[in-house]
Amino acid sequence: MTASVVSEDLDTYRLRAREWLAANMPKQQVVEELVAEGDDDEQWLRARELQAILFKGGFAGICYPREYGGQGLAPEYQKVFTEESAGYEMPILLNVPTLSICAPVILDMGSEEQKLEYLPKVLSGEIVLVQFLSEPSGGSDLAGLITRAERDGDVFMLNGAKTWSTSAYAADYGLCLARTDSTVPKHRGLTMFLLKTDLPGITMRRITQVNGSTEFCEEFFDDVVVPASQVVGEVNNGWAVASRQLFWERTAVGGGSPYVSGSGNRNAAEGELDLIGVAEETGQLADVRVLELIGESYAMHEVQDNLIARVTAAITADQLPGPAASIIRLFHAETDQRDDDIGLAIAGGAAVTGKVGVRGPGEMGTRYLMRQGASLGGGSTEMSRNIISERVLGMPREYAADRDVPFNQVKRSR
Repeated sequence: MTASVVSEDLDTYRLRAREWLAANMPKQQVVEELVAEGDDDEQWLRARELQAILFKGGFAGICYPREYGGQGLAPEYQKVFTEESAGYEMPILLNVPTLSICAPVILDMGSEEQKLEYLPKVLSGEIVLVQFLSEPSGGSDLAGLITRAERDGDVFMLNGAKTWSTSAYAADYGLCLARTDSTVPKHRGLTMFLLKTDLPGITMRRITQVNGSTEFCEEFFDDVVVPASQVVGEVNNGWAVASRQLFWERTAVGGGSPYVSGSGNRNAAEGELDLIGVAEETGQLADVRVLELIGESYAMHEVQDNLIARVTAAITADQLPGPAASIIRLFHAETDQRDDDIGLAIAGGAAVTGKVGVRGPGEMGTRYLMRQGASLGGGSTEMSRNIISERVLGMPREYAADRDVPFNQVKRSR
């Protein structure tokens, strides 16, 4: 992160932010109907509008450098603004992956031309970014991808497929990792591209989840022409870019990103968990056991907040290595899943019989169906445990049969 430019103390900044928010940002409306993401494209148009308001007012990209459209301030200023923006309508949809994952990758690994071209447009809401990483045949082995990009002069010809791309349908550009050399071990022949999502040869389809959301997409690339100028980092050194991208992804999923525009859930279907309301509606608010469960949830969230602060501060101060971001990523999954378990336990049979699509006990049933999502987003919890053990605690690396083997010699199922 670049050095910050401090023009006012935190208290003065807080007051200025408070006054600006009251004068410029609409109040958040209480939403009872739960709209699954992907079913209301107007949400994305609204998010872009809100981001543009923040940009015009000087409150977009608080921790991004000034030369790329940001404010050049320290994370403490973003924290203050996030606190003050609670209760206001904010462009939450843009937080993940645009502002907290993809744009930081361009900031860290992109060329100066790419930073100047894309980051101001991201911060103004003009451009939305997406990740094209996972593949149908890849599982958790990102470096084993088979989407290929073959060079032809000043362009690359891209062929292959990606999947589980969050909100790709709403994005303008995607960070796409592809194989450009299969004669070397799998980590060494990869290249990261920043490609427009509407290029000829790209077919995109939405994936319907069990809760009705269609936020995930799958993409098919058939002879997609990508200019060499769209390479992020160096050709055949894409794993360095991907590693940085995974760092920001784990940091974002864990709740430690300094690059977000406000806080909260990305859509109405992921609203704040109201365990007290569920207990009250089911007539259990006086039940000691139910109150203990609610207290457990509050305690875990308090621990999570303090863990995020401690780990991110230690990484910033070089007291912990970057892979330590997996600690907050792992605890986020544990907290989310425990919340779902507690919500189901309190709702009981009403989780099945309760009304679906509105706040209340029925919501707990839908949440429980999506419970495992918390252990997959940002890399699986198993991957997080491996990273913590090997790269933070210094334990021996897990055995890999394809280590140091040229990719075109690795046996794969057909």
